[in-house]
Amino acid sequence: MIFNLPPIFALVPLVLYIVLAFKDINAVLNVVICVILSAIMTQHSLLEMGGVIAGSLGSFLGMIGFIIMLGSALGAVLRKTGVAEHIVMALTNKIGIDTEKKAILSCMACSILLVSMLGTLAGANAIIAPIVIPLVAAIGITPSTLAAVLFGSGITGLFIGPYAPPVVTYMEITGLPYGTYLIGVGLPVAILLWVVTFFMAQRIQKKTKGVYSYDNVEKPRQNYMAAKETKRATLTFAVALAVMIVWGMFLKYGSSFAIVVIFTVAVLTGITGGQKPSELFETMMEGAGRMVWLFVMFVLFDPFIYFVSEAGAFEALVGYLQPLLQSNSKVLFTFIASMTGIFGIGGAAVAQAVVMDNMFGSLAHGLGLSPTLWGCLILIGSQITSFAYPEADMLGQMGLARSKDLKNMVKFGLTITAASVIFLVVRSFFG
Repeated sequence: MIFNLPPIFALVPLVLYIVLAFKDINAVLNVVICVILSAIMTQHSLLEMGGVIAGSLGSFLGMIGFIIMLGSALGAVLRKTGVAEHIVMALTNKIGIDTEKKAILSCMACSILLVSMLGTLAGANAIIAPIVIPLVAAIGITPSTLAAVLFGSGITGLFIGPYAPPVVTYMEITGLPYGTYLIGVGLPVAILLWVVTFFMAQRIQKKTKGVYSYDNVEKPRQNYMAAKETKRATLTFAVALAVMIVWGMFLKYGSSFAIVVIFTVAVLTGITGGQKPSELFETMMEGAGRMVWLFVMFVLFDPFIYFVSEAGAFEALVGYLQPLLQSNSKVLFTFIASMTGIFGIGGAAVAQAVVMDNMFGSLAHGLGLSPTLWGCLILIGSQITSFAYPEADMLGQMGLARSKDLKNMVKFGLTITAASVIFLVVRSFFG
């Protein structure tokens, strides 16, 4: 450490990162500032820092950033070929949108499915919103209600999608195979959010009906018929994705298999959807380009965490926290760690998960937390931040739903937060 400072001072750049994450500052610039500061504080030269950054291109976080880019590329292909619209229309027709409850359930199902397949909340709901708004507006669903539905249900797709970047991260951290993760971590938390979202959406609908409404909305499409190429591409997409998922689970491929799955499914869907190879790859590059910033951010975040960890800051933090946890109580530890994750760590959820693992992983292991409890803690601690504060994800979903009702959205978010913490504390009594 510079000036022979105690190792705990290496956390200063991390604290700065958390503060800036809640400010109106570019996310990449935030990480650039903090990685430079951490390098200076830990006495790494520019040459050394360049070597570490070069190595981070092949790191786990770098891989996650690349998976996110590929997911965005797949989303662009699904939009271009009409597969996304076909899936949404098929689901809404199957469930029906002739009552408010059915409308809420239909939108929830569409959002969960597309987010889980694409691995991106904003990208998937950006496809869904323009399709469902005319349908739900016709029966009086308010923008406030749709915003809560898209946010509360859509984000759960990131908990259960087999190759969603957060799921890949949680599986890597806990060492759990997908099936065990899904049953012990992803589904329990997702079901909690589905139940809360469904009942809160109905409550918001009652409170906002007649107060907010969709104005100048185009009429719902009547007698939607997908083209032959679209139907063929949709079938190819569904079959290819299912086969690749089962194949990966059966042969127990690692997290990097997600790259093969997403790329293969995108190519097969685009070709059977009538796109020429050159047109297909132009579409994919256009989609991937929207997420280059996040890839760069994750590549830079890896050396940032490396410098902080190398200085011994996380070990020092654990030492300072030990007096709070002298009772060796899993319940107390779970509460402190989850509240720290939700309210004390900002930024991208995947990055939050990595920070939490570095901060609390050794304590969790020492206390004997089961991998599934640790997975629930990491998931809630990193994902529920989006509900606890009116930040980018929350405001983004409001924008997609054309809602300006921040008051009800904040109440909804705090309800989700409280329910999640209570669930986790109760879960901690069972190991």
